[in-house]
Amino acid sequence: MPEQANEHSNLPSGPARKQRSLFAAALTVLAVVALLLWSGWPDASGGQAQAAGGDVLIATSVCEAHSLRAQQEEDPDLEIEIPAEFDKKWPSASACSSAVAAWDPEAPGPIQPIPFSHKHHAGEFEIECLYCHAGTDESPSAGVPSVEVCMGCHSQFPLEYDQIEGIRILKDHWENKKPIEWVQIHRLPEYVQFKHNRHIKAGLACQTCHGPVEEIDKLYLVPDSHIGYLVPVAKLEMGWCIDCHRQNNQQASQDCLTCHY
Repeated sequence: MPEQANEHSNLPSGPARKQRSLFAAALTVLAVVALLLWSGWPDASGGQAQAAGGDVLIATSVCEAHSLRAQQEEDPDLEIEIPAEFDKKWPSASACSSAVAAWDPEAPGPIQPIPFSHKHHAGEFEIECLYCHAGTDESPSAGVPSVEVCMGCHSQFPLEYDQIEGIRILKDHWENKKPIEWVQIHRLPEYVQFKHNRHIKAGLACQTCHGPVEEIDKLYLVPDSHIGYLVPVAKLEMGWCIDCHRQNNQQASQDCLTCHY
């Protein structure tokens, strides 16, 4: 009996056993937390581990993949993920960005039925104005490119370009034989005539009146020529036209009936 009493006397008392149990539970919780931190805490959707400064950005299209890469170049700490199906060259980054800029609702100018960027076509690819506005050097009117003119180039492009909405709209017009209803930028009163062919044959560049279109994605008409402007170079007011005719008196007539009828 004395030996049995000594054996029980070595066991911890009730409060001590409870304290040890709580300590062991705390160690277990700490171990689990450490393991989760080491392996990467999953997000609410069960996705990949999150970057220290925010979520991993995952591309959902080729154009978005181009955009994410550009952002990562500016911010090397940005974590991105490009799925294999979107890790492609076409459509090009410039084609994607120009289409977005040409349809920017915050930029001045009307929204066209197709996000056509003059900067992308006339600037980056250096396409001559007369290639699309064919016949302007022979006709009083400049006109706008037909669907056939656009498809002359775009029918040769990789099918991946169909990811751009503007290309899909263009092909829809082509397949359904519908003209593109472009929104006119430059409008003259019905009693005024401006003959493009005369001015082109006189050696004037298109930019003289229309501004540096090769630098602009979305064309627009400024409301006042007395303030800063980009397009056109002037408001095409009568006074501006007369000043130009006076400066070129040997070539340009100042007779009212030259422009008015």
